[in-house]
Amino acid sequence: MTGQNPISTPKNSAGSRDAPPLVGVIYNPRSHRNQGQDLDVAALPNVFVAQPATREEIESALTDFKRRDIDYLIINGGDGTVRDVLTCGNLVFGDDWPDLAVLPKGKTNALNVDLGAPAKWSLSAAIAAYGSGRRIKRRPLSVQFPDGGRNLLGFILGAGGFTLGVRAGQDAHKMGAFDSLAVGVTSVWGVLHGLLGSDDNEWRRGVEMSIRLGEERRTIPRSEYGDPARRTVMVSSTLERFPVGIKLFGKLREGLKLVVMDHPRRRILAVFPAILAGWSPPWLAKAGIHHAVTDYYDLQIGGEFILDGEAFPAGDYRVSQGPELSFVVP
Repeated sequence: MTGQNPISTPKNSAGSRDAPPLVGVIYNPRSHRNQGQDLDVAALPNVFVAQPATREEIESALTDFKRRDIDYLIINGGDGTVRDVLTCGNLVFGDDWPDLAVLPKGKTNALNVDLGAPAKWSLSAAIAAYGSGRRIKRRPLSVQFPDGGRNLLGFILGAGGFTLGVRAGQDAHKMGAFDSLAVGVTSVWGVLHGLLGSDDNEWRRGVEMSIRLGEERRTIPRSEYGDPARRTVMVSSTLERFPVGIKLFGKLREGLKLVVMDHPRRRILAVFPAILAGWSPPWLAKAGIHHAVTDYYDLQIGGEFILDGEAFPAGDYRVSQGPELSFVVP
């Protein structure tokens, strides 16, 4: 599923492609690039703006949008805001979501990199794009908790060194590095730790982890290097393009994908930039880098994992694909 499908006749409640859509806006005033901008559209009669401060308020706002039968939901914030809106909206909309758009207003905006929306897309421009824009289909990750609670929806899940990289990225934000620059800074930082550190270094130690793929519960292969119970890095996503042109999953693009590093051998780290550029020689799996695509997988993890920037606790989880969503881009 490549997902880039032009649509000539968008839905709206008035039944006419020329009638303005009913638009719900989740506006995160705390997002890095917001600071009160774009709110002039709140005066329009077909636009309803909510500025929720908590997940409970997000769910309440989405319930109100559902009651109004909106055609178009615009998420004004970064990847964390997207995760929270999709997670709360999963209970409200189920499999019947309105069209969506995401304005890249956060410190990280990986989803917008994948969709190709303009870096400086404004709220008014996003509303105008409803009638003329393309629709791109994406399915988020759905992370099911073992206690049967609500599923988390997001787009990038990672553990081990990825968790450390996110924390280093937060430090990069404090130094003024955002978006692709922050990704580059944290990637270089991680490689240096892997090259120069000992196996006691937290960047090399990894985390206890078991991953079983699909109905067959096939285990991802394990090389001979490092502690057999641990993996250094795991990243999973349904996105197809990533910041700074990184090809995290080699030649894999569509579906629910994973990449796993067993242990950061210096031979691997020395060619890491080429691997991130999509180079996938035959010896890579034997050396400890594994790529996979699956319908779902069961994850047992002995440490925190990160979903779109937020940490969640160790435990047993099932990760699958969530509902198909239609994103508007100009």
